[in-house]
Amino acid sequence: MISRMMFSKAPAATILIRLMVGGIFCLEGVQKFLYPDDLGIGRFTKIGIPAPEVMAPFVGGVEIVCGVMLLAGLLTRLAAIPLLIDISVAILSTKIPILLGQAFGMFTLPKLSRYGFLSMVHEARADFSMLLGLLFLLIVGAGKWSLDAKIAAAAERADDAQ
Repeated sequence: MISRMMFSKAPAATILIRLMVGGIFCLEGVQKFLYPDDLGIGRFTKIGIPAPEVMAPFVGGVEIVCGVMLLAGLLTRLAAIPLLIDISVAILSTKIPILLGQAFGMFTLPKLSRYGFLSMVHEARADFSMLLGLLFLLIVGAGKWSLDAKIAAAAERADDAQ
């Protein structure tokens, strides 16, 4: 089952998507620890995330670990799943209030010069890019230049040898 999850016919160029998505998530996770007031606990408190002192380090850790996994192409499809949850919560908690022009449930409205669809799309462009990149990797896998491809090839050779 693991080898099926790692198998990919995606081209080697898929590494470009892995580098973009994995690199951004990894660096965003690191920044949650480096700048806790602006991007970690302080930001989570400001936008209304419950238990920010627990959730900010947890999310930062998930972003670092899964981001590195994407960079290496290791268990790529599996690593994409928690990051899809992560980016979905980010969109829900920070972009939906902008779309609505008011707080959404427990999530606060940031102070911007304008609200509505165009403002939300402007603020969410990186989030939407990450969401689509993750969906791409979930569907096609890591590609030829990845640890997944090397492990799947080794497993196939072992099966052929038996």
